[in-house]
Amino acid sequence: MTVSAISKPHERLAEILFDKMDAVNSLIRTRMTSDHAPRIPEVTAHLVEAGGKRLRPMLTLAAARLFGYTGDHDVRLAATVEFIHTATLLHDDVVDESSQRRGRPSANLLWDNKSSVLVGDYLFSRSFQLMVETGSLRVLDILANASATIAEGEVLQMTAATDLATDESVYLQVVRGKTAALFSAATEVGGVIANAPEPHVQALFDYGDALGIAFQIADDLLDYQGDSKATGKNVGDDFRERKLTLPVIKAVARSTPEERAFWERTIAKGRQEDADLDHALCLLNKHATLDATRADAVAWATKAKTALAPLPDHEIKALLQDIADYVVSRIN
Repeated sequence: MTVSAISKPHERLAEILFDKMDAVNSLIRTRMTSDHAPRIPEVTAHLVEAGGKRLRPMLTLAAARLFGYTGDHDVRLAATVEFIHTATLLHDDVVDESSQRRGRPSANLLWDNKSSVLVGDYLFSRSFQLMVETGSLRVLDILANASATIAEGEVLQMTAATDLATDESVYLQVVRGKTAALFSAATEVGGVIANAPEPHVQALFDYGDALGIAFQIADDLLDYQGDSKATGKNVGDDFRERKLTLPVIKAVARSTPEERAFWERTIAKGRQEDADLDHALCLLNKHATLDATRADAVAWATKAKTALAPLPDHEIKALLQDIADYVVSRIN
């Protein structure tokens, strides 16, 4: 298949980076093994081989390629990013008591919570081994900080998720932590390992940050209006899990006293009835919060594209711009 025959930008990027991505996948399979605990590769393979887009590691490779990097540390860093991402997914499914991930039964459902938590810890450890192998203290600093920020964002979400006082600024703080931190670290370390000029490294960070925010807002919107076959999740999972995501935060802010009582019962107190999801959707549509959320996602995607302006003209740069558009095209 030629690059021009591929329609989605992340698929075109994967084609351009085929050799590097092949090396990343090979390294992932090698490093997720264990001589003493066969449960580790079983659980890891279930998620790693589930057909994810590998977008985050591709961003690392793309950033390095953009500045002509020819070594192999970008492969190690891309695998590091994927291990961190996979570890957080394993932990998230335990915290959220999820039964489905990428359209398949979640690892905690097939095995148990203990296995998911401990294998996630193992992958975090593997990720630090990989990033140390680059010999770059700055890279280690970036990815270590990102790992801490991700955990901080998850804890903040846990405490803010059912609190109706949670506003859009807190939501943005959560998203910057649990999602955007890894996107921005993925793009930033790609530039760092390629010795890109500092203004360009900052541009890569800004791009990843805005892209990650757009990505998460789009995901939160898809929970209320997406195709479960395409998303791998059931519509309304966030509502059932009592998560205050952006569409609901906007609806709560615009609610009447009667509507606020509904959100208090279903989200804050968790007393949900069969027809509650349908009523929630009615309120979201009444206050046009799905449209407002979509507009926010598009605005962040635009910020991502704008951040790329200082970078040199290159086919990779054009694809990174297209990926920002693609992330929000899912919600159009």
